[in-house]
Formats: sequence, structure tokens, C-alpha cells
Amino acid sequence: METQTTKPAVDLGNEPFMSADDLDAYSARVKAAKAMKELEGLDRAGKARDELVKQLAEPVALTPEKVHEITQMLLHRLRIAAEQGKKELLVMRFPNLMCTDKGRAINNSEPGWPATLTGRPRQAYEFWHARLHPAGYGLRALIVDWPDGMPGDVGLFLTWENTRH
Repeated sequence: METQTTKPAVDLGNEPFMSADDLDAYSARVKAAKAMKELEGLDRAGKARDELVKQLAEPVALTPEKVHEITQMLLHRLRIAAEQGKKELLVMRFPNLMCTDKGRAINNSEPGWPATLTGRPRQAYEFWHARLHPAGYGLRALIVDWPDGMPGDVGLFLTWENTRH
């Protein structure tokens, strides 16, 4: 003989009605499904982040064609920013894992922060230093998000200021 683990549904007219125990069990299953979905999402996000770090660790071959492509794209974005009256432009965002100290020097505005950069972020800094800094552009690095109160992604901002009055 089989035993029932929940109370039978109460019949209210022609409509079956879930018992309080059944409703509680249903609620627990819904919560568990939502938690599992969140964990799966976090797992996918973690894998995507790992893949991004792997991709950003590989330097880009800076052929004359690639430098021209980067320069044209950057000029286009700079023009749009200037038309909007902005004085800075986010040119790169990357995980703090691309810094040898996970962004500590950047977070503390230490003068030697560029030495902590690796991979493509390091190339971006070198591109700025060799080509854009002599033209009067500045570069700021900031932690741009704080997941769970810890430093997250780093943003590199190209800056310019009109020095004429």
C-alpha cells in the first residue's frame, strides 16, 4: 500500500485546490530552479570572462593596416565625443586580471600603474604613449565596477582638455 506524503487536494466546487504543504513544496522547487539558473548564468559568465582574459592576453599584430584601422576608428569615436561636449572617452574596458596586481595600483592612483598592465591593455597604453600622448592626449585608468565590493573591470579613458582660453 502506498502512503501519501502530502495531503490530498481540497476540492472547492469543480476546482482542485492545492494544500498549504503542496504550495510550500512548489515554492521551494521554484526557488531551487531560480537558484540553479543563477548559478548556471554565473558559470557561463565566468567562462566568458576567462575566454576574454585569454583573448586579451594575446597581443595584436600591429601591422600598418591594423594601426590605420585603429586610428580611423578612434578618430571617429573622438569626433562623436567632442561633438557631444565630452572631455574623455572610454577606449578600453578589461578584467582586472589583466593587471599583475589585479588593479591595486590603478585603484590607488599609483604613478607606476602602467607597469602592471599585460597583454592588449599594455599595447593600448604603449599606443597612447607613442602616438597620442605627444599629440596632447591624456590617459586615465580607473576601476569601473565593484562586484561584491571588490575591484572589478578597469577602464582606460582617453582625455583631452582645451588649454586655450
